[in-house]
Amino acid sequence: MHIDRRSFLKYSAFAAALTAMGGPPALSEERNGIPYRILGKTGESVSILCLGGSHIGLPSLSDEESIRITRTALDEGVNFLDNAYVYQGGRSEELMGKAMRDGYRDKAFLMTKFYTFERDAASARQQLEESLRRLQTDVIDLWQVHQIHHASHPAAVYENDLPEVMLKARDEGKIRYIGFTGHSRPEWMGEMLDGGFEWETIQMPTNAFDHHWTSFEHSILPRALDKNIGVIGMKSLGGQAQFLGPELLTAKECLHYAMNLPIASVVCGMDNMDFLRQGIEAARTFRPLEEEEVAELLARCSGAAAGGDLEYYKAGSSD
Repeated sequence: MHIDRRSFLKYSAFAAALTAMGGPPALSEERNGIPYRILGKTGESVSILCLGGSHIGLPSLSDEESIRITRTALDEGVNFLDNAYVYQGGRSEELMGKAMRDGYRDKAFLMTKFYTFERDAASARQQLEESLRRLQTDVIDLWQVHQIHHASHPAAVYENDLPEVMLKARDEGKIRYIGFTGHSRPEWMGEMLDGGFEWETIQMPTNAFDHHWTSFEHSILPRALDKNIGVIGMKSLGGQAQFLGPELLTAKECLHYAMNLPIASVVCGMDNMDFLRQGIEAARTFRPLEEEEVAELLARCSGAAAGGDLEYYKAGSSD
């Protein structure tokens, strides 16, 4: 694909700004070839690849396949596991709980999330107890408010005292760290940051397409870094993997772009062993990208990213 010099220079300026922002964080350690980074103010060391929880519970997977994928990820050096109460009607948590048996819980930094549209405290507490049962654990390492996807949600989180619910759960020893997620509008995530609670993590889109439209990378990432909030990337393939390819971006290039940002880890859905191996290979072969490489990736996907058509999960307006 031909990239004109004007476009290349435009994205070179951003690549330089990314370098000035610190670029990819230093490694805290390496396990079996998988790089690890510190998850913000939590101080926890997590793998730069996180196993996505939604795919683990897909109906197309047998229980045995799901458990095998999860345990293989942990055996290969991935310690960060993602999940949520609502994923696949609870099947994702149930299967991950089964995978945590036989000593595998000790290998994992385990995250899950709670969700109701109304953001009510009673449901949050009920979901926590159910998540603990499903995951077969006494403590969840990271518990997050799931999916801020409506203009009413930031205010509801604070008005319904969800931070207090989460703090109480931590005081009781049922969770360790507290965060929130969202992929619809950056301004709603900004309102969560402005609400006065000291969030420890934030999970948001990090991909080369996001750079071009309604960008979390531009508006939320710098604010999170200023607060030493651990940033967890998601939607690394832009949400429409079927459109990727050598003429646009390969899956490996997408993962390397996300891993090159100043974030702790990238959540990746992997519902078969081939995808898991590809994700692990991307993590093991990652190295900080040169500014010219970042500019080239951004320029290559700029046309396809315009208007946000590939990022179906983003809201088109704040209405």
